[in-house]
Amino acid sequence: MVQDYKTIDLFGKLLFETIILKPPYKKPNLMPNEACFLYILKGEYDSISETERLRIEAQESLLMKCGNYTCNMHPSKESDTYQALAVHFYPEILMKVYENKLPDFLTQKLSLDIGMSKVNSDILIQKYIEGILFYFQNPDFVTEEILILKLKEIILLLNQTRNAPAIRSILSNLFSPSSYSFREIVKAHYYENISLEELAILNNQSLSSFKREFKKIYSSSPATYLREKKLEKSIQLLVSTDLRTTDIAYKCGFTNVSHFSKTFKNKYGISPTMYKMTHLDKPLN
Repeated sequence: MVQDYKTIDLFGKLLFETIILKPPYKKPNLMPNEACFLYILKGEYDSISETERLRIEAQESLLMKCGNYTCNMHPSKESDTYQALAVHFYPEILMKVYENKLPDFLTQKLSLDIGMSKVNSDILIQKYIEGILFYFQNPDFVTEEILILKLKEIILLLNQTRNAPAIRSILSNLFSPSSYSFREIVKAHYYENISLEELAILNNQSLSSFKREFKKIYSSSPATYLREKKLEKSIQLLVSTDLRTTDIAYKCGFTNVSHFSKTFKNKYGISPTMYKMTHLDKPLN
């Protein structure tokens, strides 16, 4: 449940936003024409893109280029509240702010194709976030000139972070969306605990369209196909690693160990633990 939500605009576009909510909370995060820097103040955040997933904890941050995402907000050991601050980047706003003369690092295309990356939140970024929170608490001090300066400041700070190659790649390709095929997106999330609704969002499709496309490509329903992939992976881990059943369940993308055990036994007629104890040389048919 959202407890507090505030925004600050620049030239009619969202620049800063801050939110406080009671997790867990899930929502799609579609950014076809913008990029975003997200700083987590409390709680934890899962960002799921077309091909990857990143977990961001309190005092950590994330830079995302335009694309399709879904996000999950969670409580942490330290806080049952989620709080975050986001900075949004629009190409037309950046062109206006820099008077059509973008810095070199925003225009020099790099070969790395990175959609999102954790940002090392050093003391400079932490102080920057504190400054933006001050303006949310004191909106009378906000002016267009200050907002322009703060937008330029965060771009410079991001360019100077320790993981600069990844960050510069994203900055230089902020508004060049990566192109992934249906198969690539599905394959990237075989072993994720992700819903069909979220996979549909990542493919920029409705759920019904996603299911039709999936059936056409794989000759199987999404639920059946993905369940089989998870089970295949679990067999591999059971016979080749010392991982506990609980760890295998989560590595393969099952909701919990109970769900894993039930699904496994329905398929193979034996529990994962018993399967592992028998030390079979090959999977059951």
